[in-house]
Amino acid sequence: MKDLSPKRTAALLLLLLLAAAVPIVTAVEWDGFPGTLLQGYEYVREGPASLTVNEAAAIPAERWRPVADEHPPEHRANTGPVWLRVHLPNTAAQSVLTLEKVYGTGLQVYRNHTLVYDSDKPARSGGSKLLIPLTGAEGEGMLYLRSADGNIFGIDGESRVGEYNKLLAYHIKRDLFDLIIGAALIFMALILLLGLMFLRFNFFAGGFWLMLVVLSLGVLLIAYSPVLPLVMHREDRWIEVVFDLALYTLLPSFTLYFERMFYPEPHRLLRVFRNFQIVYSAVCLGLLIVNAVQSYRLDGIYRLFSVRILGVLMIGQLLLLLVLAVSQARRRNRSAVYFTAGFGSFAAIALGELVAYYLSSGNYELYWWKWGIVVFIISLIVVLGQKFAENHRRTLAYSKELEKLGNELQRSEKMEMISELAASVAHEVRNPLQVTRGFLQILGERSGKKEKEYLQMALQELDRASVIITDFLTFAKPAVETVEGFNVEAELRHVAGIMVPLAHLQGGVIELRLQSGLEVLGSSSKFKQAFINLIKNSIESLHENGVIRITAWKSGQHVIISVKDNGEGMKVSELARLGEPFYSNKTKGTGLGLMVTFRIIEAMGGTVQFQSVKGEGTEVIVKLPVYGNI
Repeated sequence: MKDLSPKRTAALLLLLLLAAAVPIVTAVEWDGFPGTLLQGYEYVREGPASLTVNEAAAIPAERWRPVADEHPPEHRANTGPVWLRVHLPNTAAQSVLTLEKVYGTGLQVYRNHTLVYDSDKPARSGGSKLLIPLTGAEGEGMLYLRSADGNIFGIDGESRVGEYNKLLAYHIKRDLFDLIIGAALIFMALILLLGLMFLRFNFFAGGFWLMLVVLSLGVLLIAYSPVLPLVMHREDRWIEVVFDLALYTLLPSFTLYFERMFYPEPHRLLRVFRNFQIVYSAVCLGLLIVNAVQSYRLDGIYRLFSVRILGVLMIGQLLLLLVLAVSQARRRNRSAVYFTAGFGSFAAIALGELVAYYLSSGNYELYWWKWGIVVFIISLIVVLGQKFAENHRRTLAYSKELEKLGNELQRSEKMEMISELAASVAHEVRNPLQVTRGFLQILGERSGKKEKEYLQMALQELDRASVIITDFLTFAKPAVETVEGFNVEAELRHVAGIMVPLAHLQGGVIELRLQSGLEVLGSSSKFKQAFINLIKNSIESLHENGVIRITAWKSGQHVIISVKDNGEGMKVSELARLGEPFYSNKTKGTGLGLMVTFRIIEAMGGTVQFQSVKGEGTEVIVKLPVYGNI
């Protein structure tokens, strides 16, 4: 069985985690319905005269209208206070009333004409969840609710009466998802911050903005959850302050992270928008401080900047970043594709909810953006894993390059050593060899038949030594003083003509497939010497019915020459050592011929590549720059 890659393993674990979370969340969500559900709300508008609870209770029944006629609550201008009433069953001594969503300002709640709740705070966007202790007279009766501002007022969702502990646990469980995901994001941000301390600043900067994004999203989820005001029995100001601070941090940090991730080079529009966001967040922070100092008497001005204008700015940010992310994804940037998928889902959900919020004049509960955050965070994790995988691939490629450079350096040092040795010794050795050869020829003319045989063997070995010395000199100085353009086809046909007899002796043939008009720059004699060495090696590896195929063609700005045989072939270990000084597969070989070939091709600005399979043959591919117009 094939092993799973790290990315597939992470994706599988994530799917398993989500699959395990579904039944858990479902079990928490559907753990029974405690208490008694209140139904049949009716409403009446107070009119110009302010009414007491007794006066409202005395209003004739035909003036009370079912709340279902105005569901969900609609926005009306200058309508004055509104009264709601519903029948309240008999309850225990320590019972509470839970209202899923309440819209309006200055809410008062009466049980049997007794005031049990009074608040002058406006309901939060999308409605406030309240838990109200029911004190006063016991027994059945009517529950009255009054809103001081009737522009928008109503009850949405469930209203239940029951024991405090059961109802509180019920509502906490229903909103536990917000707390769990928010706490997980905050924990993730802290772990990321701890890990960033061990990275270089270049990596730390981008990771720092990501940490702020994750931290801000976690704080937003917890602060927006209705659980906190339920537990504290009221909408406390510090929750709103924390929410706003997280929002002011999130918007510029997200833009900075996006810019750092996909635009290392400055992007003009993105830079201007980012600077504007930073300044605007600072202005909103200043207004928050001034409003707090003034005991929140500047709520109207503050909400204009922190809700209305900031919401429009958020829509612009989401649209801008979404367009830029799509443009990056179209360039086949894999990280941008993952980011765009997650961010696109989040942006679509957030944009839809923001538009719905403004169209409903603040009467829409922002809910689905939480799931958009989960999808977006998953995409950020995938992008982060992709970055780690990319860095891992770069590290491997860099290590391979280092190994290749090290091998080339060792080869260069060996060649330099042989070159210096050849330059210093070759000339000194050649002269004594020539003198010795001359005297041996003289002795051969005066010797008998048996002595001549020995002297002839000595002359052959001296000639072989002379060839080695010549190779040394060629290796030491492969470049020529005069270079010129020459025709590759003509030179290869000349070389093939020279090598054909030797190939026939080995039982092989030479085939030519040469494109006409190919020209390279260099020395034709050195070129012929290099290919004589290559073809000679191919001939010596042939068996019966051997074939050597020489092919030349143009590819781009290079001439490609291939010498391919069906001889013995070589192992991978043998291929790796080709070109090393004094390494040869032949019994009497020195390895200098192939070294000379390498040096000649390198001097002409070309490269040599060997491909071979043991028992199937070898192919040598020479790549040289094109000379002139072809």
